[in-house]
Amino acid sequence: MDAVTQTIDAVAGLLAEGGVVVLSGAGLSTESGIPDYRGPSGVARRHTPMTFQAFTQDPVARRRYWARSHLGWRTIARAAPNDGHAAVARLQRGGLVDAVITQNVDGLHTAAGSTPVVELHGSLDAVVCLDCGDRTTREELDRRLRDANPGFSAEVSAVNPDGDVDLPDAQVSRFRPVDCAGCHTGMLKPDVVFFGETVPPARVATCFDLVRRARALLVLGSSLTVMSGRRFVIRAAKQGIPVAIVNQGPTRGDGYATVRVDAPLGVVLPELADRLAPRASLAAPRADAAVTRG
Repeated sequence: MDAVTQTIDAVAGLLAEGGVVVLSGAGLSTESGIPDYRGPSGVARRHTPMTFQAFTQDPVARRRYWARSHLGWRTIARAAPNDGHAAVARLQRGGLVDAVITQNVDGLHTAAGSTPVVELHGSLDAVVCLDCGDRTTREELDRRLRDANPGFSAEVSAVNPDGDVDLPDAQVSRFRPVDCAGCHTGMLKPDVVFFGETVPPARVATCFDLVRRARALLVLGSSLTVMSGRRFVIRAAKQGIPVAIVNQGPTRGDGYATVRVDAPLGVVLPELADRLAPRASLAAPRADAAVTRG
C-alpha cells in the first residue's frame, strides 16, 4: 500500500463518523478552469492585487479593476463544478459533512448542490453600491457594462481566482465603468472582500462556531498562506479537533494537520465519496442551498 493510499484511508477514517466541516480554497476550483495563486496550476500575478483603499480612492485604479474584471468574470461565470465540488456535495448529502466554509468567490460549491455554504470572502455573482447599499446581480451589471462599452473585448490568457485578468493599459483607458442604477451616483463594488478589507465579523463568528462544533476539519485546496483561512485551522488544533489537509504542495497549516494528503483533489475526493457516501451519488442536488455572505 503506497503512502497516498494510506493517508486517504486515514482521511476516510476521520470522515466516517460525520460532523465534518470543510474549509476549501482556490485549489479546489483549478479543475474547473480557474487557476489558483500558489499551487501547481497557479498563474503568477503580473500586477498588484486590488486593495480596498485603491478601489475606493483612485478612479483610475477602479476603472482598471472593472475593465479587467468585466472580461475575467465571463470565464468565472462559465465555469462548472468539477468532480471535487460534486464529491463534497455527495458527502454532505450522505450526512458526513455538516457545512462548507469556502475562501473561493466562484460560487461552485453552491452550484454543485452543497448546503450550507459560508462564502468567507463573498461572491463575484453579486454587486453592492457602497453609497446606498443597493445589491444587484453580476449578470445585470454585465449587461450594463456591455451597453456602456460596445465592442470592448480582449484575448484573455489567464484568469485569477478573483476573476481578475491581465490587460494592457491602452485597452483599460477606453473602458467606461458605470455607477449604481438605484441612486445613479453610487460607487459599485463586487460583493467580495478585497485586500485591506476585513471579513464581516458576523461571518467570521459563524465560521468559528462551525469549527467549534465540528468533529473534524477537512481543508481542501488551500495553501493556508493567508490568516483569513488559517485561523480556523489553528482554532481547531487548539481545541483538539482533528485536521485533515488535502492539497497539492505544502501549506502553512501542515504543522497542525492530523492527516496530510499531497494529491489531486479530483482524485482523492471522488474516492472518499465513493467509499463513504455511495448512495448519495444517486441523489439530486438540493434546491434549498443556503449561502452565508453577511
